[in-house]
Amino acid sequence: MPHQLDALRQHSLVVADTGDLEAIKRYRPQDATTNPTLILKAFELASYQALIDEELTAFRAKSSSQVPAHAVDRLAVAMGSEIAKVVPGRVSTEVAARLSFDTQASIRKAHELVELYEQRGVSRDRILIKLASTWEGIRAAETLEKEGIQCNLTLLFSDAQAQACFDAGVFLVSPFVGRVSDWYKQATGRDFAPDEDPGVQFVRGVCQRARQGGYETIVMGASFRTVEQVLALAGCPRLTISPALLEQLAKRQGEVKPGKSMGSSGGPRPVALTESEFRWGHNQDAMANDKLAEGIRGFADDQDRLEALIARRLATQHS
Repeated sequence: MPHQLDALRQHSLVVADTGDLEAIKRYRPQDATTNPTLILKAFELASYQALIDEELTAFRAKSSSQVPAHAVDRLAVAMGSEIAKVVPGRVSTEVAARLSFDTQASIRKAHELVELYEQRGVSRDRILIKLASTWEGIRAAETLEKEGIQCNLTLLFSDAQAQACFDAGVFLVSPFVGRVSDWYKQATGRDFAPDEDPGVQFVRGVCQRARQGGYETIVMGASFRTVEQVLALAGCPRLTISPALLEQLAKRQGEVKPGKSMGSSGGPRPVALTESEFRWGHNQDAMANDKLAEGIRGFADDQDRLEALIARRLATQHS
């Protein structure tokens, strides 16, 4: 009988929600990701110390006037480039969360990231630019997609966000499971069986919307808390899974069956949302409002911590 990780791969493409090269090599995902939170964790990994020192030395030598935010970009791309040597697919690299409400700044930052990758010999067809699913982030993604720079829209919690991403023709969306479930668990004080889990149901709904409208946007379930949530979404086109859950799946034997029907293609597409319709629709979902704002703040806080850590390390190198 196969292990559940191998069985899951029969129904969904597996993506590693980590920047740990050893974990990526062990579990052989199709794609992987980087973000400030994962780079912070990389600072604790011995395998990354030489790369970090090398990049920070090069950063300091290039220009003493550059701010630590640019060093974060260099590190993200350096790590992403190493990951690209291991995975056959794509590496998602995040635009700083503090730019989530600035379309033009997000576009400029995406261009900078792509240029840094290309300088390292990683072509844009191996990269996904990761943006928050704000109205401004979605508009940035729409422009980038037209330029041939494909995007991963993250922090997605509402039907309005999903529909606006489909309207914009983005390459991939990452609706969150665990954070949705966390909100409802706190609000109701109850636990949920996998098929009743609000996060699972939300992602199934996004998959259904994509299939019924015949959208080419790929849906990738993200932010899992348990193996049961992962297995309940077998059949979702892609699933991004942490090393801890990948380990559990790799150790457990058993069949994996596709989750409940997530819809079929062929239905009529709704009219594209206007900005006011998007904002009103998102506003009416209290969970989505809370979790989007919390997620942006959390990523921004991690970016700040990473920049402070880099500044201290640069100062240590200089002394």
